[in-house]
Amino acid sequence: MSFENEAAWITSHNGHPFEVKPAAVGVPEENQILIRNRVIAINPIDHKVQTSSVHKGQITYPSILGEDVAGEVVALGPGVTKFKIGDRVAGLAAGFLTNKNEEKTFQAYTILRTDLSVKIPENYSFQEASAFPLAVGTSAAGLFNVDYLNLRLPTFPAQKPTGEVLLVWGGASAVGCAAIQIAVAAGYEVLTTASPKNFGLVKRLGASHVFDYKSPTVVSDLLKAAEGKKSAGVFDTIGFASWPHALEFADKADGVKFISCTVPGWPEPPQGVTVKHVFSLSILKSHVASAVWDEYLPKAIEAGAFVPAPSPWEVGNGLESLQGAVDFLGTKGVSAQKVVVTLE
Repeated sequence: MSFENEAAWITSHNGHPFEVKPAAVGVPEENQILIRNRVIAINPIDHKVQTSSVHKGQITYPSILGEDVAGEVVALGPGVTKFKIGDRVAGLAAGFLTNKNEEKTFQAYTILRTDLSVKIPENYSFQEASAFPLAVGTSAAGLFNVDYLNLRLPTFPAQKPTGEVLLVWGGASAVGCAAIQIAVAAGYEVLTTASPKNFGLVKRLGASHVFDYKSPTVVSDLLKAAEGKKSAGVFDTIGFASWPHALEFADKADGVKFISCTVPGWPEPPQGVTVKHVFSLSILKSHVASAVWDEYLPKAIEAGAFVPAPSPWEVGNGLESLQGAVDFLGTKGVSAQKVVVTLE
């Protein structure tokens, strides 16, 4: 079976706008599938790559961007048994690691790795499903990799409580929503921060305590909630304005003084506190990818124990809509939503 592919190409460093034109269709190899993309989610990194020097020197132009996608399996690599043709799936594309355009999502067809993909049920819309893959990958790296927080792995049913608390700063972000759920599944009590309007969301996802990130007493409130318990560390999904607070909590809380952070460039931490930038695809170099994507997620999704969050916000249809979506997210941002583009 042959497929015709188009992609939204970035033709040079900081090239703008994307150019929609033909692209080669990838052929899945072992442990890979080819999917027809139905919905593509937009991430802050897409805007940063297009408008700044992020990944400069690591990308060969013309190039394709994109990480989050949901769609239908149209071809299987040799020996693949986890999926079948026609399965509805969500996945985290590995193109930022491999620098292969066929493994990026701003196009009609994408190659996905089986250990970064999961089958989605009929009651999941493609819009909902596209919103969580990168968030899950980033959370899994920061929480479970041995060179990060090195927490116990998530399971379904959830592990027994460890008695330890984890601070997830920015619980209503896409990464925060995933981190709360998989940390609870690993047996940790989760403290988090959010805007008051999003308190209900993060509580439904499993956070035991949530505090207004703008409150002048937010750190003291978090420390009080953690009293008498060992801290398993901090997962900072926001960066910049959150750094002083995350550093203070890690410094003063009893327990692990390590911060996994999704944004680089933090200030010098207090003595004894370690901060490390998270790269989602680092889970492919360890047991974590399989433990999360092959073992935990399929069971948790089927049982409704892992839910897609935050809510998708569809801002356009077609590859031509991707530039506007990237511009919007990069300049205006969203709260407890994920910007997505549908391909029909």
